[in-house]
Amino acid sequence: MAENSSEISYTDMTDEELMALVQEDDVVAFENLVERYQHPLLTFIARFLGPGNHNQDVLQEAYIRVWKHRHHYKTVAKFSTWVYTIAGNLAKTELRRRKIRRMVPIRTGGESPEDESIDVEDSGPATDELARRNEIRRMVNAEIQKLPDAYRAAVILRDLENKSYEEIAEILDVPIGTIKSRVNRGRARLQKTLKILRES
Repeated sequence: MAENSSEISYTDMTDEELMALVQEDDVVAFENLVERYQHPLLTFIARFLGPGNHNQDVLQEAYIRVWKHRHHYKTVAKFSTWVYTIAGNLAKTELRRRKIRRMVPIRTGGESPEDESIDVEDSGPATDELARRNEIRRMVNAEIQKLPDAYRAAVILRDLENKSYEEIAEILDVPIGTIKSRVNRGRARLQKTLKILRES
């Protein structure tokens, strides 16, 4: 294995091909997966938990579980779905243990009017306007914290991670119709908060 590893072009491999090598105890393949998913997974975790050193702890635990349970992975599933499921479960466990304030910008990511997300992006340089928008973000963040875990997960995966409904359904292990309902209900709650803020 070690003699042939130098001849393998890991960077050209798909996630699933790398994972097949990981299941053969190829540490270099595992390191490539770690590097490939380091930023997106850390961003995903941070959107659940907010800034803090614990995000790195959750990420490391996710990778530990990937390695520990590598033989449980089945190639019929996308690796990204599998690893996001692991990270999401760990983040939700951490979220239940701690009440952490988060600042999360909700970006537009919908393809149709009914699939539009909430936009609270910062666009003005004026100090007063910037302060007002930051305050809105803090208040929206507080509302996100109040969302049931199911709604929070669906909104984050859809609007912030730009995952398809199909992939979210796999990650959360619920029907697509349920995912769409959770996303819409989560957005509706946040929209009500924004409406009150804007009217005030």
